[in-house]
Amino acid sequence: MAAAKEIRRMGERANELQAQITELSDQGKDVDALLNEYGQVQDRFEHLGGYELESNARKILSGLGFKVTDFERPCSEFSGGWQMRIALAKLLVRNPEVLESLCSDGRNPRYLNDLEFDRNSIAPSSDLDAVVRDADIVILATPSAYLKDFLAPLTVPLRDKFVVSAIKGIVPGDYQTVVEYIHDHYGLSYRQIGLVTGPSHAEEVSRGKLSYLTVVCADPENARRIGERFAGENIRLSYSADLYGVEYAAILKNIYALSVGIAVGLGYGDNFLAVLIANAAGEMTRFLEESYPDERNTQVSAYLGDLLVTCYSTYSRNRRLGLLIGHGCTVKSALNEMTMVAEGYFAADCIRHINFRHRVDMPIADMVYRVLYEGASARRCMQELTTKLI
Repeated sequence: MAAAKEIRRMGERANELQAQITELSDQGKDVDALLNEYGQVQDRFEHLGGYELESNARKILSGLGFKVTDFERPCSEFSGGWQMRIALAKLLVRNPEVLESLCSDGRNPRYLNDLEFDRNSIAPSSDLDAVVRDADIVILATPSAYLKDFLAPLTVPLRDKFVVSAIKGIVPGDYQTVVEYIHDHYGLSYRQIGLVTGPSHAEEVSRGKLSYLTVVCADPENARRIGERFAGENIRLSYSADLYGVEYAAILKNIYALSVGIAVGLGYGDNFLAVLIANAAGEMTRFLEESYPDERNTQVSAYLGDLLVTCYSTYSRNRRLGLLIGHGCTVKSALNEMTMVAEGYFAADCIRHINFRHRVDMPIADMVYRVLYEGASARRCMQELTTKLI
């Protein structure tokens, strides 16, 4: 990290010197001293690996959908969604040591770094084709906003694989859930696609705290087959065939956690939070029933439990994003503060788009959308929402 800061400092100084040299040369003044310093700065930049870092950054930004013409634009010009991609690019550029550390020490130095993976059981790799080619079951766990870019280099077909999504989001632009996207773009039947959902936070799972997972597959036999891979001493399993309901519940709970974070940041108390979350649970059930009627019990863990833990837990990234906004941060600055992706940001826009077809009354999701995408006052929107809750 220190080297990265030094590279950035050298790059900024080189740009300053270049501007000064150009200005003084136009005025006919002596620039020998500046040229000498510029040469030293460039040598230091190269020695630190600045050019390699810059090349890697350009490759990563291109993979995240940026154009070459975007590379010279200041970050402040990009909208919130693109800001999130920039944040991801920073993590990818700065963390080449993650793969190396996983391979050598069985640890991720950036996340849950006290957890040691069994290197006899995993084989970390940056070769997506090789990983998919050798697998019968492919588990997707990348943020939904980057799923298309993540899978873009894949040339190995998925049609003979079983794909499991652990992603709690919608693919932006396509306005599809991950299950729908994989079905439509990779030719898999719904019987070849499954879900693994909570309520569970990785922080607690990694520490051996008792956690419950729900495995969702259209085919009960496949659900059991997947469940065997996840079962453990501290992992209890339940099963469901409600692909649509469980996946959308996992998406919606992130939006509702954002609303809770905003409320906490604005100073609302536990009494109000209980009412807000109860109404969120009702709103989620209403959306599922009106958009895709089925026999489902939304009071069980995969629906209500996941909602509760995401709204109340200090581990919740979506609650954290809402908290920052409630404390007065702009949406853009709040997104920049996040070190991990808050899926609720993208979900708020996608659910609003999808709900145009269904026209379900969703005052909480609408409030979050207005704050995130229309620049509406969080305090005023929350005050208006209080008149719609029961």
